[in-house]
Amino acid sequence: MSIAHRTIDYKERCYRLAFSMLRGINPVTAGSILQRMQSEAEFFNATDAILSTGMGMKSPLFERTYRDKLLAMAESEAMYNDNHRIRELYFTSDDYPALLQQCSDAPVMLYGLGDCDYNNSHILSIVGTRHATAYGINFVDRLVADLASRVDNLIIVSGLAYGIDIAAHKAALREGLPTIGVVAHGLSTIYPSAHRNDAARMVTTGGMLLTEYPHAAAIHKGNFLARNRIVAGMAECVIVVESAERGGALTTARLASEYSRDVFALPGRTSDIYSAGCNALIGHNIAHLITGADDVIDVMGWETTPSDGEQQSLFSELSEEETRVVDYLREKGDARLNNISVDTGIAMSRLMPLMVNLEFKGVVITFPGGAYRLT
Repeated sequence: MSIAHRTIDYKERCYRLAFSMLRGINPVTAGSILQRMQSEAEFFNATDAILSTGMGMKSPLFERTYRDKLLAMAESEAMYNDNHRIRELYFTSDDYPALLQQCSDAPVMLYGLGDCDYNNSHILSIVGTRHATAYGINFVDRLVADLASRVDNLIIVSGLAYGIDIAAHKAALREGLPTIGVVAHGLSTIYPSAHRNDAARMVTTGGMLLTEYPHAAAIHKGNFLARNRIVAGMAECVIVVESAERGGALTTARLASEYSRDVFALPGRTSDIYSAGCNALIGHNIAHLITGADDVIDVMGWETTPSDGEQQSLFSELSEEETRVVDYLREKGDARLNNISVDTGIAMSRLMPLMVNLEFKGVVITFPGGAYRLT
């Protein structure tokens, strides 16, 4: 499903692009300027004196030469974006990521390649170490597959980096889910270059590449930490899968917590270097412990899609007494053997082998204490 775009005037686009390039700009300062100057066009067309008077202060940002330089850069950016089908997502626009819009330090402008309906979907960010182990990658594969089969309109977000990030993107592609890669550079390049083909598949299969940087922006180390606030802010929840005691994934988790997003972390052995960060997040009550899709679904309260084929395969060959037990457990949630016997009228001598049979069929599971529950 495509996102509807409001057609805006070319000059208005350039004013917005230039405005977003102001040094140190964020939604709070942008909103403050626009309250006083009414529009981006007025900001750029006003004299230095009018700006200083209107804003109640002097600033290098108001100098004519600086503003003219930004406008020239914006015109060049607009032409590049048109030629390369790059979308401009302005912080006040309907097609800006709605959850990110709530964050005071969000970028004023985002650049996107692809057309992903992120504002009508469940967004899950998966992050972790670049030095992923088989334990972490296998968990990502299983988690994404399980969620894809049970949750509609799900989008996987990560940072396109080595390790857990690319594992999350690849898992989403295998399951036919849209996936968004938030990159720390302009869209004239892909870093790391080894992930270029994966990035292309993401864009052409309903996903997206997203960045706050103009196309020619160079790659700086600080950009990678800065982009983590986008990964955290645009998602409903963040899952950390493997992290050392220090790392970008932990920054993302802490940002997500500050944004009031739910955070999950995969536990590991205390001796594992790349589980130390996750264990610390859990130990400090920053993250929920996660073992699988059920943990995410339960905490987030996401509705799951009934699997008609699965239900049919489970229940189509049940006997009359087995069906009675299934209906009883569906109503009660869980129950012990003696309660099931009394309430269903099935003698214990018949009920015990019947429950064993239901376990073999994968219809029920047992819990400590002898309670039974439907799978």
